[in-house]
Amino acid sequence: MDERIELLAAPAEQKMRLEDFLLDRFRGLSKIYLREIVKTEKCEVNGRYENIGYRLRANDFIEIELDATRENAMVPQDIPLDIIYEDEHLIVVNKPVGMLVHPSHRDKTGTLLNALTFHLNRDIPGRNATVKERANGTLVDTRVSARTFIRPGLIHRLDKDTSGLLVAAKNARTHRILATHFEKKLVEKRYLALVDGIVADDEGTITGAIGRYVEEKRWGLKKDGRESETRFRARKRAGNKTLLELEPVTGRTNQLRIHCETIGHPIVGDTARGGTNFERLCLHAHKLSFIHPATRERIEFESAAAFE
Repeated sequence: MDERIELLAAPAEQKMRLEDFLLDRFRGLSKIYLREIVKTEKCEVNGRYENIGYRLRANDFIEIELDATRENAMVPQDIPLDIIYEDEHLIVVNKPVGMLVHPSHRDKTGTLLNALTFHLNRDIPGRNATVKERANGTLVDTRVSARTFIRPGLIHRLDKDTSGLLVAAKNARTHRILATHFEKKLVEKRYLALVDGIVADDEGTITGAIGRYVEEKRWGLKKDGRESETRFRARKRAGNKTLLELEPVTGRTNQLRIHCETIGHPIVGDTARGGTNFERLCLHAHKLSFIHPATRERIEFESAAAFE
C-alpha cells in the first residue's frame, strides 16, 4: 500500500541528483521502481515535480508517495565473495554457479546483490536518525548517514546457472559511465562453453533472430525475434567434447545456449536443449575487459572455468 513520506535534504546532500538521493534513502527499493515514481509525478520537491536529474539544495523538502513494503533488493547478507578486483569505484567478482545475481519474486535472499550489499557496507557505522517536526505536526525524516550507503550498481547480468566475471559500480557516476560503455559495445566479454560433439570449424559466427515462445515459456530462434550474433573459436577438442570461446556481439536472453544448440552442439549440462546431463551448466564468463571510468585505462580480468 502506498504511503506519503516527507524528507528534508541535508547539507551533505546538496548537489546530489534526485535519483541518487532516493536510492540512498530507500536502498531496499529498485532503481526502476523509484524512477517510475518520479516519472508518474508521485514525487515533489518544494511542491514541484522535478526529474531524476534535479540537483538538490540543502533543506529541499521532498514529498514522495510509494509502497515501502516492496523493499527487498538491498538486504545485506554475509555471503562469501570471490573478489577479483576492487577499488573505490567498482568491484569485479567471480560469481559461482547456482547463484542468482539479484532477488526475484520467489528468491529474495542468497543472491549476489545481497552479498555485495553486505560487503560494500560492512565498515559503515549505523545511521544516525533524527526527526524534525514541522509546524503542521507532520514528522519529517532528516536522516543523515555518517557515510553514504554504498548501493551496488549492477550493469550486466549472468544467468543463475552461469558462473564467471561480473563488475558492479560503487557509485552513480561509475554506474552511468559503465552502462554507457556497455551500450556502445566498448566492453569486451568472452565466455567458455564445453559443448557436446566435435566442432569442425576452428572459428565462425552464429546468427539468428531470438524471441520468446510465451505459451511454452522458453526462448529460441523465432521469425519475429530480435537479430543476434555470436562469434566462436574452438580452443580444445577431447573425446566427444569441444571447448569453445564465445563472444556475444549482441546480448539476447539465453543467446549463447540457443546459438550452441543451433549449430548442433548444445552446452554440456543444458539438458533442456539437448545437452549431456551434468552436475552444472558448462558456461563460464572467463574474460572481461573495459575502460576504467576514473583512470580511463583499459583493464582486463580473466577467470578459469572449473570444467576446462
